[in-house]
Amino acid sequence: MEWSLLILAAIIIYFLATFLYQKKIIKGLTEEEFKAGYRKAQLIDVREPNEFEGGHILGARNIPLSQLRQRYKEIRPDKPVYLYCQSSARSGRAAQMLKKKGYQELYYLKGGFKKWTGKIKKGK
Repeated sequence: MEWSLLILAAIIIYFLATFLYQKKIIKGLTEEEFKAGYRKAQLIDVREPNEFEGGHILGARNIPLSQLRQRYKEIRPDKPVYLYCQSSARSGRAAQMLKKKGYQELYYLKGGFKKWTGKIKKGK
């Protein structure tokens, strides 16, 4: 019983530390703030290709989180990066990965694509 409590405490501490780190390195934007800046930035959808094909924000490029380690060089480090996923969780993980590679201006859409009410493009 004692070990399970220690393991549970360690897991909680890990997730809390990750959450606080993400809040420090990436700024969450409301849909209005996101719309105001994403045309001057690199708009990256980190969802999987099948999700992207089902509909995505007009002008977004699909670089899934699962491929980001291999494809991050497709994103310019000298321009702001606007990330979004379905709900916001993958955007945070993508930002952590990009931050380690030297990217500075990282933003994500609060609530993700499922809350987006702006223009979208459907796949084929």
